[in-house]
Amino acid sequence: MVIAQIAPPPDYDQKLGDVVINATRSGTPLDQMSLNTTILTKEVLEASPDQTIDQVLKNVPGVFLNDVPYYQKDPTGQSINVRGLGYGRTLVLIDGLPANDAFYGTVQWNLVPMSSIESVEFVRGGVSSLYGNYGMGGVININTKTPKNSSQEVSASYGSYATGNVAASKDLIVSDAMQMRFSADYFSSDGFQNYATISPGSPGNIKNGMGTDGVKNSNVRLQNYFKPTPDTNAFLRLGYSTMTDLSNNYALAPNLIQTADLAGGSTTSLDLNKKMQVNVYYQNTNFYKQTANNLSSSPYSPYINANYTDPYSTLGASAQYTHDLNVAGIDQYIIGVDARNITASNQTNNLSSAGAVSSVSYAQGQQNFYGLLGQLKSSASTIPLEATLGARVDAWNSQTPTSYNAGNNGSNPVYQAIPNQSKTQLSPTLGLLYKASQNWDLRSAAYQAFHAPSMNNTLRSYGNSVSGYSLANPNLTPETMTGYEVGTDYRWKSGFAQLTAFNNYIQNAIASYKITTANWAYANSLCSSSGLSGCSATSSSSGYTNVSYYTNQQNLLSRGIELQYHHDVNAHWALDGGYSYTRTVLTWTATTDSINSQVGGVPMNMANAGITYYPVPEASLTTTVRYVGNSWMATGTLPVPAYAVVGLKANYQVTPQASVFASVVNLLNRQYVTFNIASQASSYQAGMPQAISVGTRIIF
Repeated sequence: MVIAQIAPPPDYDQKLGDVVINATRSGTPLDQMSLNTTILTKEVLEASPDQTIDQVLKNVPGVFLNDVPYYQKDPTGQSINVRGLGYGRTLVLIDGLPANDAFYGTVQWNLVPMSSIESVEFVRGGVSSLYGNYGMGGVININTKTPKNSSQEVSASYGSYATGNVAASKDLIVSDAMQMRFSADYFSSDGFQNYATISPGSPGNIKNGMGTDGVKNSNVRLQNYFKPTPDTNAFLRLGYSTMTDLSNNYALAPNLIQTADLAGGSTTSLDLNKKMQVNVYYQNTNFYKQTANNLSSSPYSPYINANYTDPYSTLGASAQYTHDLNVAGIDQYIIGVDARNITASNQTNNLSSAGAVSSVSYAQGQQNFYGLLGQLKSSASTIPLEATLGARVDAWNSQTPTSYNAGNNGSNPVYQAIPNQSKTQLSPTLGLLYKASQNWDLRSAAYQAFHAPSMNNTLRSYGNSVSGYSLANPNLTPETMTGYEVGTDYRWKSGFAQLTAFNNYIQNAIASYKITTANWAYANSLCSSSGLSGCSATSSSSGYTNVSYYTNQQNLLSRGIELQYHHDVNAHWALDGGYSYTRTVLTWTATTDSINSQVGGVPMNMANAGITYYPVPEASLTTTVRYVGNSWMATGTLPVPAYAVVGLKANYQVTPQASVFASVVNLLNRQYVTFNIASQASSYQAGMPQAISVGTRIIF
């Protein structure tokens, strides 16, 4: 007899030790990880009140994502910050392949609706020895559902702010050598007003003609798993996604992103303990963005002040040889090689209030990454000590062959000669794991990692006279991080506890800073070279100009602790908890940001707690509390008060094939300002107001 069950199986937490972490590239079990690692299982995802994966991740210790879901943010700002190191410095994978946006370095969370996710692996700490670029904060690997039997699944939800989602999938098992899965989903929301009008925000943040950030996005995906030979498992995946949104909050200025991707690969067993893996992936994106402004005099009507066209693509490939040697103290070694190309362009048309093109900026370039990696795993014979030693060499180069600024309707272009940039980076790592007992581990790791500037940093200049101007710098080079961490894991029959302390130091950090009035002439020269209409500075303005510029002129230090806890009290009750303390400061800067002050967008204290009640195995009720401590929106200025938010989620398995759920985000409907990174008070963001949703899932 089939029993429908929502409650986790007996010894669920103990069995987590058998989970293999695919993000390690070496199939390392969870209980052998020397880096702080968290697994979000199907049970964890289903118990969360949050309805998008970014908002689920925000409750994991070490993650800095505010309380505004991705669909309420500009697509250029949908990123993730880990351990206070800053946005764009953490690698995100979907089924083991890169998911960071090729141009912006952000994450298009719309590509992975909750209905498609099986589990999430989160490995904190430097992982550039495995992956190269983005490997500073760690790696998040989102494992999507794979074909299990020839069945269909349909799910739907609807809730506050006309937020709805519908998804469908079809699994087809042709034979043991051929399995397929087709899935599609559609999401839409009218959105809420995310410009904060309460203190420290202001009602004046809402301009004439502003509405809410409405959004619509859809995905279709085909996954094919097959065995071309008895010793080879292969896959082929195709996907297409679209997203339209009003992140500027003006209905007359929608954004549109269209993304097509293709990936394939194979794993071949060469012997009982040897295998070869080959992967290839391609993604093509077209991003059309618009921004709006208001007239400076009555009737203060809104108008489109600029549009941006960003076509870009990325092509990558990797090959890896793995040998489980188990000889002379060497358990395993891997050797791998990666290559990736990113090609992009940006055209900015600045518009007058009458709609005429007042100036044009255009830049086209590419970045290339080539990496060679090796890793050894070893176990001592006399003491329960496991060691992982790895290193990777990356060669990076950036080319900007075309860059010009032009006048009205693109007339009289002035070309700039941009020198090529290149850097070779070594990223070593050493991890140690000591088995103090069957259930208790002590671990430590030291590493070096790097992060290259995104094409957005090097090609795209934008802005207006109200919000200010952000200028690209094609001469940026990669930043380097060194770090270490120590921690312990304890697992017992009904739970686990993890404690980690870390220290990370970034040199030549890429940052955008506001130029002071004292340097107004420098700001003017940058404005002239950018060609942005209206971009200028004078010596008469006080404090700062309205011009920001990307540089490598900062060093950043981040230290902290992370604690995570879970305990199944009995068959009916389970407890969860998490806490992070993060002290992130600049230790040196040639910019105007203050040193030894907590950087913007990084609350020093964050905590979460949850309690789940299982009245019967077929039902669950989860209550969560999230606390975010005081923070700054800009380093040392623009304070954001502390806040706490309560969530609620109920699940019920009606039959083995059908389940229903109801969730409430911000149960008490608290009005609050959430943490953010920005340099002006008009950018204060309102946290998610109370949002109720109900839904169902049917498998047949």
